Amino acid sequence: MSIPANLKYTKDHEWVSIEGDVATVGITHFAQKELGDIVYVEVETLDQTLDKDEVFGTVEAVKTVSDLFLPLTGEIIAFNDSLESAPETVNSDPYGAGWMIKIKIADASEIDSLLSDAAYKQLIGA
Repeated sequence: MSIPANLKYTKDHEWVSIEGDVATVGITHFAQKELGDIVYVEVETLDQTLDKDEVFGTVEAVKTVSDLFLPLTGEIIAFNDSLESAPETVNSDPYGAGWMIKIKIADASEIDSLLSDAAYKQLIGA
């Protein structure tokens, strides 16, 4: 199972890539595998500022719908709208083309609360 070392992770199975004050967020390989075939990704919080752990959207698979939780407080500045027509990209490339949102980070100190790749591997028993 792929767990890139250059990313940060949450206990809710989101990954975070940080470049300056912008974070790119998606769900992990583990999460997409557990969900199964993803058929819909909904994010209606574009241009909104949300607190860490607030729901920013949902991901729908064939058998379930799961909330997506914001890993860091900030403004959602971009949504990967290619997921509207090809949500299965989250299954095939969760760490690349399957990214979901970009956040302008409001509180950089929250980054310290994210999990390292080693801690995330331990969380999922990998």
